[in-house]
Amino acid sequence: MNFSRLNAYRIMWVFVMYDLPTETKTDRKHAAKFRKLMLADGFAMFQFSLYIRHCSSRENADVHIRRVKKVLPTKGNVGIICLTDKQFGMMELFRGAESVATPNTVQQLELF
Repeated sequence: MNFSRLNAYRIMWVFVMYDLPTETKTDRKHAAKFRKLMLADGFAMFQFSLYIRHCSSRENADVHIRRVKKVLPTKGNVGIICLTDKQFGMMELFRGAESVATPNTVQQLELF
């Protein structure tokens, strides 16, 4: 079978969920640095302390997961999970009691 390189089961979404301490000035500085490094790596805020990134493949997702792991703060809790584009598309989102559409898949230029 000839499957397209980009399909709903190959494309991945990486979710990074975190709960970091912010009691001291140093804690806040570390939390802000972690957030800024994720943003610099192409993650976008989905909800407070929940960032997502679109990846064209599992291999590409693994690269970004390794980058997050390299900058983990010394304190706090961080969770990382990957979902296929198909799974992400089945998510139901609500703003209050009103249903809203899931974010569109990001169009990425892939160089060979």
